[in-house]
Amino acid sequence: MSPLVATVIALLLYAFGYGIYARYLAKRIFKLNDSNPTPAHTMTDGIDYIPTNRFILFGHHYASITGLAPMLGPAVAVIWGWLPAMIWVVLGAILVGCVHDFGALVVSMRAQGQSVGKVAEGVIGSRAKMLFLAIIFFGVALAMGVFVFIIAKLFAIGPDFDPQNLAAATDSFPSAVLPSAALMIMAIVMGFLLYKKNFPLAPTTVVGFVLMLLAVWLGTIYPTLGLSHESWPTQKSWTWILLAYAFAASVLPVWSLLQARDFLNSLLLYLGLAAAYVGFFILQPTFAAPTINPNPPGAPSLFPFVFIIIACGAASGFHGLVSSGTTAKQIDTESNARFIAYGGMIGESLLGLLAVLACSAGFESADLWQTAYLDWSTIEAGLSAKLGVFIKGTSAFICALGVPQELAAAFIAVIVVSFALTTLDSATRLLRFNVSEIGTSLKLNFLDNRYLATTIAVAAICFFAFYKIDSKPAGLALWELFGITNQLLAGLTLLVVTLYLHQRRRNPFYTGLPMAFMLISTFTAIFEKLKGFWKNDQHLLFAVGSVLLLIGLGIIIEGIRAFRRNDRHATDNITFT
Repeated sequence: MSPLVATVIALLLYAFGYGIYARYLAKRIFKLNDSNPTPAHTMTDGIDYIPTNRFILFGHHYASITGLAPMLGPAVAVIWGWLPAMIWVVLGAILVGCVHDFGALVVSMRAQGQSVGKVAEGVIGSRAKMLFLAIIFFGVALAMGVFVFIIAKLFAIGPDFDPQNLAAATDSFPSAVLPSAALMIMAIVMGFLLYKKNFPLAPTTVVGFVLMLLAVWLGTIYPTLGLSHESWPTQKSWTWILLAYAFAASVLPVWSLLQARDFLNSLLLYLGLAAAYVGFFILQPTFAAPTINPNPPGAPSLFPFVFIIIACGAASGFHGLVSSGTTAKQIDTESNARFIAYGGMIGESLLGLLAVLACSAGFESADLWQTAYLDWSTIEAGLSAKLGVFIKGTSAFICALGVPQELAAAFIAVIVVSFALTTLDSATRLLRFNVSEIGTSLKLNFLDNRYLATTIAVAAICFFAFYKIDSKPAGLALWELFGITNQLLAGLTLLVVTLYLHQRRRNPFYTGLPMAFMLISTFTAIFEKLKGFWKNDQHLLFAVGSVLLLIGLGIIIEGIRAFRRNDRHATDNITFT
C-alpha cells in the first residue's frame, strides 16, 4: 500500500470518528446538556475558573496535550514498521484516546472541575484518590523533567550546529529560541488586550499570528541573537531558565499567558500540519520503512510495547489530567466537550500520523532508513536525535511547496519546541493542583498556597532534570517507565469514567472495552519490564516499577469493590451535577 492511500483511509476514519461516533457518545452515553451550568460559570475566580470561547479553549487544550510525545513516540515506534504504528495511531485514537479525553472532561466538568484523582474519590473511594494522586505526581514530574532536559538540549548549541546550514542540525535548534520568546511576549500582550481591554478576537489573533511567523523567519536570520557560541547559554543554564518559566506560568492567572500562548501556538501547528500534509500529497513519497518489522535487534516485543511507546499519539493518561485539570475549569457549555476533547485528540493523532509518515516515508531510500533504525541501541542513544528525524522528514514534505529547506526545518523545529513548552507550563500547573489536593487529603491546608505548591512541583521536575542515575539524568534513566505510567494512568482514568457511567445506569461498554485493553497491555508491559530489570540487576527501576504495579492493582481492586457495591456515590466528599 502506498503512503497516499493509507493516509486517505486514515483521514476518512477520523471523519467517521468525530462526525458519527463522538456525536453518539455525546448524545446517548454522556447526555450532554447545555442547560447544566459548567464550573467556569458556577465557580468563576478569574485565575483558574474562567468561561472561555470554545476556539480559544480548544487551542489551549490542544497545545497543552500536544507536547513532544506525539512526535517522539511514533518516531521511535516505526522501528517495528509503518503499519503497526499507523494502525494504533489512528484506530487507537478514535476508539480509545479520544474517548478517554472526552470522558475525563465530562466527569470532571460535572464534578466542579476537580482533577481525575479527586473524581476517583467520588466514584471509587478515598483510598483510590490517594493512589491516583501518587501516580499522577510521579508520572507528571518525571515526564516534565525529561521535557526540560530535551528542550534545554535543543536550545543549546551542540557540535552539529552550523549557523550557515541550519537544515543540517539533528539535535541543536537555537533558532527556535527567538520565536519561542516572542510567542510568550505576544501571548501576554494578547491576553491583556482580550480580557482587560475587550479587543475583538479575530483582528488581535491575525496580528499576533503574523508577528509570530515573522519571529520564526527572524530566528533563521539571527539563530543565536547575535551572541557568540561562548556567550550562548549552556544546556544547564537553559534548564534553570525553563524551570523559572514553568514556575511563572503556573502561578499567573490562566488568561494572562497560557490561554493566548496556547491559542497562538495551536494556530502555528494548524499551519504546520496543513503545509506538511499538502506537501505530502504533492510529493507522493514511498515508504522507506518496512510494512512490519516484528523483531528489530535488541528491541522489546511489538506487543505490547508499540502501544506503550506511541503513547500520546493514540492514548495518554496525561490528557485526562489536562481535561480534568484545566480545561474542565474553563469550558463554557457542556456541548463544547465533544469539540474540545474528542476533536483535540483527533488533532493530536493527526500529528502522530504525520510523525509516522515523516519517519517512514520521509527518507530518500530504504538504506537511509535502515541506518537511522539499525537496532534498538540507535533509539536509546538519543531521544532528541529521533526528533531530528521527525523534523527532517516533515520539512521534506513542506519543501514540496517550494519552501526553502532551511526555513522549513526551522519552522518545524519551532513547532516541536513550542509544543514541548506548552506542555511544560500546563503540566506544572497541573502538578500544582495535584500538590494542593494531596495537601487537602492530608489536612495540610497550607499547600493550597499556589506559590508553595508550585515550588514543590518545580522542585520535583528539577530533580528528574538534574539528578544523575548511572551518569544519566534521573528522568532519562527512568524514561522506560514513563510510557508505562502514562498508559496505566489512561487505563485507570477509563476505569473511573466507566464506573461513573455504570453508577448512572448508562452503557459502560464504550469506555469499558478500551479500559480493559489499556490495562491488559500495560500490565503485560510492566511484568515484562520487571523481569528485565531483575535480570539486569537494575534494582532502582525494579523497585519503582513494582510500586507502579502495586498502585495500579490497588486502584483496580478498589474499582472492583465500587462496582460490586454499585454505589451511585462512593463518598459524600464530591458532588456530581
